[in-house]
Amino acid sequence: MTFETFKNLIPKIQKLSVPGESSHFIMAPEIRMKELNRLKIEERNPRNAAVMMLFYPKRTLTHIALILRPEYEGVHSGQIALPGGKVEPFDHSYTETALRETQEEVGVGIQTVNVLKSLTKVYIPPSNFWVHPFLGFTEKRPDFVLQKEEVAKVIEVPLTELLDDFNVTSQKLSTSYAKNIEVPSFELKGYVVWGATAMMLSELKMFIKSSMVY
Repeated sequence: MTFETFKNLIPKIQKLSVPGESSHFIMAPEIRMKELNRLKIEERNPRNAAVMMLFYPKRTLTHIALILRPEYEGVHSGQIALPGGKVEPFDHSYTETALRETQEEVGVGIQTVNVLKSLTKVYIPPSNFWVHPFLGFTEKRPDFVLQKEEVAKVIEVPLTELLDDFNVTSQKLSTSYAKNIEVPSFELKGYVVWGATAMMLSELKMFIKSSMVY
């Protein structure tokens, strides 16, 4: 999809309702669904975080920026994620958190991002976070500057690759809550994307497709 085509969708993107949790469930393993149904999330006093689904042009085509987390001692070591992080006391909104964290992690200036929409929050049991995703875009490809402690690499994914059903698959993975289970995933730019990131991208995919036929 060209970036001009994407920008022509913006009025529809701003008007349409987001698909909601049902779109997350497409990319959630059955065992995780059972766990989420069992949990009384608010009783766990979850923390909040926000991430940015950042679109931009690269050689005229629309891309979205994902990040590869470095290897470390933690539940999200080496995983594919969206730029973002936890809400700090000085943040006035989840939008502000997403913008600030995107600037800190990959060097995209806050003032260059046009935020279009908030999508449906996702709960992450292992880290006890509610994650609030936002859809935004920049008019040109950012000059990415990585926060090395948080980001090993920026993965630039063409939007058409995300929208292609051929790139939806399943992998046998060991997660924080189960060993060697079938996990729905995306294969994007040679990387396996699963878990909360895949759930958020599933909603984004459904939402963008809806805007294309609206």
